[in-house]
Amino acid sequence: MKCLTVVDDFTKEAVDIVVDHGISGLYVARALDRAARFRGYPKAVRTDQGPEFTSRTLDQWAYANGVTLKLIQAGKPTQNAYIESFNGKFRDECLNDHRFTTLAHARAVIAAWRQDYNEQRPHSALNYLAPSEFAAKHRATADAPAAFQELV
Repeated sequence: MKCLTVVDDFTKEAVDIVVDHGISGLYVARALDRAARFRGYPKAVRTDQGPEFTSRTLDQWAYANGVTLKLIQAGKPTQNAYIESFNGKFRDECLNDHRFTTLAHARAVIAAWRQDYNEQRPHSALNYLAPSEFAAKHRATADAPAAFQELV
């Protein structure tokens, strides 16, 4: 089982956690298109150098949608510290606590964890608001720049 975590670097929202047997560049592009339906396309997507992120398909998707791909240097996870921290919490609080019997079971448990993370968990970086609450307040501010500046 593979998980693709899509997190908004500004609002700290877990936009999506895609769960499947494998994840290709095309799969990543489709997940980002789904996220963009609600939020619009980000200015940039920051990733490690996994094959799904260095694929020609994702590069073409980024070019077609005016998105900059920012690949961190190999072996430098501190360049993407927030997502590394998020993935650690996700692993410790969700993945390690469950033995998934099917892909559907994994998707249901992970979706519930993501909802709790977004709606119930305050973040100090967000003035102790939950990510969804912070995002809603930001979207309601007429003169605020668009959120979803960068995905990680």
